[in-house]
Amino acid sequence: MPVSTDSARYTAWLERRCAVLLQLTLGMVLLACFSTLSFAAEENDLAGKVKDPGTQLWNEVRQREGVLQGTTQVAGMDSAVLINVDGERWRQFRMQQLIPAAGLALGGILALIALFHLIKRGVPVAGGPSGKYLHRFPDIDRILHWSVATIFIFLAITGLILLGGRLLLIPVVGDSVFGALASASKEGHNLFGPLFILGIFGLFIRFISKNFLASGDIGWLLKGGGFFAGKHPTAGFFNMGEKIWFWAVIVIGLVISATGLILEFPFFGQTRSIMALSLVLHGVGAVLLIGGAFGHIYVGTAGMKGSLDSMTTGYVDLNWARQHHDRWAAECEANDEVLSQSEVARAQGRSTLGEVPEPVIKGES
Repeated sequence: MPVSTDSARYTAWLERRCAVLLQLTLGMVLLACFSTLSFAAEENDLAGKVKDPGTQLWNEVRQREGVLQGTTQVAGMDSAVLINVDGERWRQFRMQQLIPAAGLALGGILALIALFHLIKRGVPVAGGPSGKYLHRFPDIDRILHWSVATIFIFLAITGLILLGGRLLLIPVVGDSVFGALASASKEGHNLFGPLFILGIFGLFIRFISKNFLASGDIGWLLKGGGFFAGKHPTAGFFNMGEKIWFWAVIVIGLVISATGLILEFPFFGQTRSIMALSLVLHGVGAVLLIGGAFGHIYVGTAGMKGSLDSMTTGYVDLNWARQHHDRWAAECEANDEVLSQSEVARAQGRSTLGEVPEPVIKGES
């Protein structure tokens, strides 16, 4: 049966529409394939340049290229900085450099003192006790000295617990006990720190006039203070070693005090970078002062026999003064300031009835 003309035309029209639809479908498929390949090529090229596409973002967050501040409604220094790496730098310095160096320094000083004492056994009083005395320090000076010394020892102990206690004490007492001890040390350190500042100013006011450079001081230093060999070098009221210790206490003490205030009162406008630097200076200064205190304590006790009397009774034996502070002793003798044991006893309010025993210089064996 012959196909009608209309049916043939409809069939031809449908074939043309199917061909166009097929071409469009193939075109879209090819376009999608090419787009996918192009995107993959760009992604591979970016991955070749940056291993982690988020690296740049986190570099900015971690301040790798410098401190960047955002926008915040929180008041305070550095509050607009999301992450500040100075804290981590301080922690690394503390754990890897400061604590090991502090341990080596303090341990080395103690070892040298022990070695020196084994060799020298201290410096005795030349000629032995004379039974005559000179008044060296009034009560106010001795009270000030022992007050500052007591506060300093407390701050040194609590500071060392906070600095190295985690490594040394946790294996011995455990985490819980160390946590309580560290917390108490921190509170005590912050509480008594300001008293140390007052003590520093008191020492400065009381002793500054006697601690300027004088004739004979350089010679005393070059001869090592007479500790090693030869005649004891000349000195005035304070020798060069005592003057160096005085200025070390004042200068380092002020540095420790200033940095301590920065750390204890973090609302002066100081940034975290300033506080991290203050922690470094505070720790280094404290270690230096503690090491110097080891030497000061040794020389004032077993290292130089008879020295401790000056800070316990306020008086020293005349032979001790002639040996270690000859110029000051000569001035006292010229001014008729030499005292007998009975005069010292009366000055101290002790009874002088009966026989007065011979003087005993503390530290004499």
